[in-house]
Amino acid sequence: MVTTPVIFADGVMEASVHHGVVRLVLAQLQNDGKPAAAGTICVPLVQLPAVAQALNTVLRQVEARAREAQAQKSAASAEAPAALPGAFTFGER
Repeated sequence: MVTTPVIFADGVMEASVHHGVVRLVLAQLQNDGKPAAAGTICVPLVQLPAVAQALNTVLRQVEARAREAQAQKSAASAEAPAALPGAFTFGER
């Protein structure tokens, strides 16, 4: 089985394009609250629209689930906390 690296990121520190490759330096917040580089994602510039569309699709789906959770909370009780499930997957694997 092939394992792929997992990088947790709180944000993007830097974005640049060189020689047709987009480089996104990912950031992790340290204990002092300052960001530190966590890794770099490199994407061919011609593939950037597809990558951005995939991220946008996930964002829209998360927002829809949050709205559903809020609607369920409102329907059930004003005092019950609405929360997204701890884990869920979008798309096919």
